[in-house]
Amino acid sequence: MSNRDEPSQMFSTGGMLGVLVPERQFMELEGVIPEAHPWPISQTSGWRSLATFLSFLGFQTNIEKMATVTQLMENEVFMAFASYTTIVLSKMMFMSTATAFYRVTRKVFANPEDCASFGKGENAKKYLRTDDRVERVRRAHLNDIENIVPFLGIGLLYSLSGPDLSTAIFHFRLFVGARIYHTISYLLPLPQPNRGLAFFIGYGVTLSMAYRLLKNNLYL
Repeated sequence: MSNRDEPSQMFSTGGMLGVLVPERQFMELEGVIPEAHPWPISQTSGWRSLATFLSFLGFQTNIEKMATVTQLMENEVFMAFASYTTIVLSKMMFMSTATAFYRVTRKVFANPEDCASFGKGENAKKYLRTDDRVERVRRAHLNDIENIVPFLGIGLLYSLSGPDLSTAIFHFRLFVGARIYHTISYLLPLPQPNRGLAFFIGYGVTLSMAYRLLKNNLYL
């Protein structure tokens, strides 16, 4: 048998990539027999062919990462968590804007350089003061940070632990609703126990996810 007939010496071309790939190894990477899948990368399905080619070149780690991302995108609980997390983070970002808005409109600043455009020397110092409206927005923002950050960490682990979809969505919706209502109660303001109730509902949701996570996936 000549070298031309030996499988180890047979090559398939990489189409437009112009790369020679040993045919037997190419077929092994594709997971098909030569008769069922005759030639090059350019004739195979796009992403699968690209993944196979990159795997052959030594990018297996990146291929595995791509597969992991695909699995996450197909995880309904994780996607629900991502959606509600986006909402609650956007709401938290809004609080920063609201704080800046009230500082500028009410001319209330915490740093001397911030009020330089409104005067100089002693005249500028009168703007270094506190204001109830600004402080309310700022405290609501701080409360968001104290509660949303734990939710992000625990909620992420919880969403990846394989919980029931309806139960997980109930947790996410309840938390987001509680945080929005907490902010409304703080800024209007609404009489207690509105704000306190919203706080404890959101806090309870995070504790519930932590409990379920530890109960079902405890490795101590």
